[in-house]
Amino acid sequence: MQNIIGDVFIQITWPIALLIVLLGFIGGVLSGFIGSGGAFFMTPGMMNLGVSGVVAVGSNIAHKFGKAIVGSRKHSKMGNVDKRLAASMLITALLGIRLAVWINSFLFQGGSGEGKGKSAAADLYISGIFISILTFVAISLLRDVMRSASDGQGPSRRVTEFLGRLNLKPIIRFPVSDVELSLWVLLPVGLATGYMAGTIGVGGFVGVPAMIYVFGVPTAVAAGTELYLAIFMGAFGALNYAWEGYVDIRLTLLLFLGSLIGVHIGAYGVKVVSERYIRFTTGVIILLCVISRALAVPVYCHRLRWVAYDPSWDAWFNGLSLTMLFASGIGGASMILWHVAKAHFERRRIHSTLLVNRSLPRG
Repeated sequence: MQNIIGDVFIQITWPIALLIVLLGFIGGVLSGFIGSGGAFFMTPGMMNLGVSGVVAVGSNIAHKFGKAIVGSRKHSKMGNVDKRLAASMLITALLGIRLAVWINSFLFQGGSGEGKGKSAAADLYISGIFISILTFVAISLLRDVMRSASDGQGPSRRVTEFLGRLNLKPIIRFPVSDVELSLWVLLPVGLATGYMAGTIGVGGFVGVPAMIYVFGVPTAVAAGTELYLAIFMGAFGALNYAWEGYVDIRLTLLLFLGSLIGVHIGAYGVKVVSERYIRFTTGVIILLCVISRALAVPVYCHRLRWVAYDPSWDAWFNGLSLTMLFASGIGGASMILWHVAKAHFERRRIHSTLLVNRSLPRG
């Protein structure tokens, strides 16, 4: 294990600590609501605050392990966890995580310079994967939401039906999700989910859409199953990154402070909000976070000396990226909180009405 204390770990001031707690809370709300783990928001947020990409991913995965336990427990009580499906995907997910950790570590260790300059190659790689994969996911989700809004149907089942016709044996039955899937479909999806989790700290935006559009799993079950799977991916990923010396336990604990509250709110939101709204919110938030991450790319290119401009522009690019990220996260979390509060008060109103009707004398 190399000595990277002071070379990578940032000094945490009170303002930074409070921002990281806020990152955790918003990420927790989004995690419980859409089953993504919230890392698509927290990882780039920490990078905007000056944390090296590999440390942001490693610390977030360590945090993801504990938060996923809480989130999956909430979903399990509501019957939204398919443990058999999660176990089947885990077979190759662990391989994907190990591959991702090796690549990120190789890029960081091969970086030149000190501090932020040394992490530029790994930061650019993480950002590039983030932008390319999540752009595709966001656009696909939004297109499907628009289609379902016009014809009144749920998620598209074209891929699910096509794979069903191929009948690639062996076929495994999953009663909780009410689907039958080929092992040869499960294995690559698990590998991709693990690779994404290990690369940018978020595997849910491969795992959840794949469960919905490829496997045909209901949205709520996909969200709960991904959180359950994240328990084991998070533990394995945290051990791998900790072994390389890239887990900042201070960041992990600060994220916990906010996320353990937020995940309960988000998980309740799944129960009271329609599937179409969940998919729409997911797509919009991902797209805004992708734009935010794209604004930070010139900073890494400049540190690698691929482009030349006034160094003062770095602060502007990073500031715009951070502002857009928090705007998208706060906006998305606020919409979720509004729907949760609306449903809560509506339930209380109905409950009060029923109590009043029971107490009235019957003539």
